[in-house]
Amino acid sequence: MENVLKANTITLVVPVFNEEKAIPLFVEQLETSLFEINLKNSRKFKFQILFVNDGSTDASEFIIRNAKMTNAEIQLVSLSRNFGKERALFAGLTYALGDAVIPMDVDLQDPPEVIEQMLNKWSDGASIVNAKRISRSEDSWMKRTTATAFYRIFNFFAERPIPENVGDFRLLDRQVVDAVVQVGDKMRFNKEVFSWVGFTSEQVEFERPKRSDGTGKWSVWKLWNLALDGIFSSSTMPLRLWGYLGFLFSLLAFVYVIFVIVFTVVFGRSVPGYSSTIVMILFFGGLNLLSLGVLGEYIGRIFTEVRERPTFIVKSTFGLEEE
Repeated sequence: MENVLKANTITLVVPVFNEEKAIPLFVEQLETSLFEINLKNSRKFKFQILFVNDGSTDASEFIIRNAKMTNAEIQLVSLSRNFGKERALFAGLTYALGDAVIPMDVDLQDPPEVIEQMLNKWSDGASIVNAKRISRSEDSWMKRTTATAFYRIFNFFAERPIPENVGDFRLLDRQVVDAVVQVGDKMRFNKEVFSWVGFTSEQVEFERPKRSDGTGKWSVWKLWNLALDGIFSSSTMPLRLWGYLGFLFSLLAFVYVIFVIVFTVVFGRSVPGYSSTIVMILFFGGLNLLSLGVLGEYIGRIFTEVRERPTFIVKSTFGLEEE
């Protein structure tokens, strides 16, 4: 999609799913912060707010359409159903036309005040400006532990590591956005794609406030599936690891066979150990099932990719026609 906008246009991409209560407060605080940015800086920016309605069943779409009556720069892309945040964000990147794009959460846990710091880094030449959380003190012990474990495991396996404690909240230059949109993965894990495309990156840090309204949509099960999608879509290392483990255990089994033969020849009797035999059978049986599970994850993703279904389906747009 060709960029026909003037320089200094910034598009804020905001995926929403049943956020009718959070949207008005978000728009109010965001407009205030954006006004202050232009008030304090000699370089003036044109800010667009592109909402992506990810199949909401509440009044989210109506509220967004109503908000455009007071802010002409609000735009809306409504998807035909709930495709999930990763695909909704990709839809927003596809339709965003700004010279730079900033994905944000509508719950105000991505503080609008940080945008000014991002723009300063971008003006200095950075193509990507990551917003890193200083701490996760507001999270539970379990969430902090699992998040730390995920980043370490992911970066161990991944071809390109991702920065720790950096979510989707970041600034992406137009060139970066065009590169991300070209990546045709159906199983989207945007954080990995942002890292994979390369380009010069900088970082700003911020304290993440509490959610402005309601509760998060990410259950433990959804987070687990997202973690699996991230690992298996970014690296074939798990398959290679099982090859190494298979070779190691085959070597150990061969050594054990030699031991049994030598023991029998020297002492004239077989090695006792019914319990140990059962343990070994169950252990290797479990490894076989686990390796099949790893293979199944990759085969399932191959099945998804080869069907070539669209990543998302747009039901309607609002405020984009003039662009």
